[in-house]
Amino acid sequence: MKSYVVIGLGRFGAEIAAKLYACGEEVLAVDVDEQIVDKIADRVTRAVAADARDRDVLEKLGVENFDRAVVAVGSDLAASALITMNLKALGVSYIVCKAHDDTYREILEKLGADRVIIPEWEAADKLALGLTHAGVMEYIELSEEFGILEIEPMEKWVGKTIRTLEMRSRFGVNVIAMRRGDAISIPPDIDVPLDPDMTLVILGSYDALEKLKN
Repeated sequence: MKSYVVIGLGRFGAEIAAKLYACGEEVLAVDVDEQIVDKIADRVTRAVAADARDRDVLEKLGVENFDRAVVAVGSDLAASALITMNLKALGVSYIVCKAHDDTYREILEKLGADRVIIPEWEAADKLALGLTHAGVMEYIELSEEFGILEIEPMEKWVGKTIRTLEMRSRFGVNVIAMRRGDAISIPPDIDVPLDPDMTLVILGSYDALEKLKN
């Protein structure tokens, strides 16, 4: 289990905090608005109404003991910048920031953010991926290097097995699960012939997944 501090509980921050907690992680949620904090209190480990722009406040909350911090104050660059600098100064090892645009991204990266995301752009990229790659059902980012792809079997795969397709040696990816309707097999039976009604869950680097899709 990892520990996260999520600062800024707008729609994006609240959703991230709640999902991390639902996945079994320890989550401290922080926002200046007490009403917002009250709404999420039962969906995270701990929720606190506090001003994260104040370094002393962050220090009292013990943010340096958390594995990762998410700064979700994307519309206020000054606040995001100050919070990021405070987290960096307190020794938080990995900081993810939400940004409004590329200018925000560049500034936050220079201030020490390990990763800066623009949610609207990433959602658009994900939608475009689904629309432009036939059979791609879902694309989940695990890290800066690896992701999980849910994909329907390509026409030339139908009738063949995972073993005969040799995906690991040919593409450098691993099929970690197989789903047909509500039934899911983890790990998958590599000797079952694939059919069009199946969905394959595949783990690999982004380069390998792109090679597979193409």
